[in-house]
Amino acid sequence: MVLYKLEDFEPSYQESFDGHDIKGQGVYTQGTDEKVGTVSDVLVDEEGHFRYLVVDLGFWIFGKKVLLPIGRARIDYNTDRVYTIGLTREQAEDLPEFDERQTLDYDYEERVRGVYRQPTDYNNLPVEAATPLDPLAGLDPLGTPVAPLGTTPTYARDSYTYENEPALYGLNEQDHQTLRLYEERLIASKRRQKTGEVTIGKHIETDTARVAVPIERERVVIERVTPADAGTPVSGREADFREGEVARIEIHEETPDIRKEAFLREEVRVRKVVEQDTVETQETVRREELDVNSGNLPIEER
Repeated sequence: MVLYKLEDFEPSYQESFDGHDIKGQGVYTQGTDEKVGTVSDVLVDEEGHFRYLVVDLGFWIFGKKVLLPIGRARIDYNTDRVYTIGLTREQAEDLPEFDERQTLDYDYEERVRGVYRQPTDYNNLPVEAATPLDPLAGLDPLGTPVAPLGTTPTYARDSYTYENEPALYGLNEQDHQTLRLYEERLIASKRRQKTGEVTIGKHIETDTARVAVPIERERVVIERVTPADAGTPVSGREADFREGEVARIEIHEETPDIRKEAFLREEVRVRKVVEQDTVETQETVRREELDVNSGNLPIEER
């Protein structure tokens, strides 16, 4: 059973109380009108039903906040007061302190309920939710097991509901005379959720590149030819016989010189864009209307 602060459950809750705010109202003991403290907050269940008043016991126990089940309170909107039903100072001292940072689990609520429970609240009430059934429990005229006089039933953690104990959580007509009409309305909100992830990185691919480089090679060509004046006698002075005469010619050849050079090819820029859209939805909402059955009596509505 999850509990919510009234303002978190319904931010505009004051509209349901004709502008009144229950928070800040003084808390008094019924009968003696002794001031106990003030209402600091209200806790409601998942359906919006009042379950607890958070009471600051500053007039009894300074600095201590406790939970007051709504069935143990009477709210008087005319005087802006809340009256406790049967709460004693001893019970206030035994109540576990309320801390809004603490999780309100079943065990904590059981400690609270254990202080407020009175055996007379359970006399002759069905105990089918009790676990285990008290062997001393009797049967009502219809054969339904009932709690024995002077005892309180023990409820199971998994099956407990607030309706099991109307003495703690019921709003009876004697203590609450205001009939409130409720209406549902659609509250549109948004929540951001992750739909995916894009990972952008880089890797290296290899390829074989080909390049053509023209090169030159030198070679010696020896050509023997018969001159036109071959066979013509020459003088001894012209005929210079030299042994070992050599002609030297340098031969060159080009070889390709291949190297790699890195250069910037392109830039990749990554950014997000937000696209806006409007989503329409519909849901059935309920509204309470007042039914008046007066018979033949005249009724005036204001």
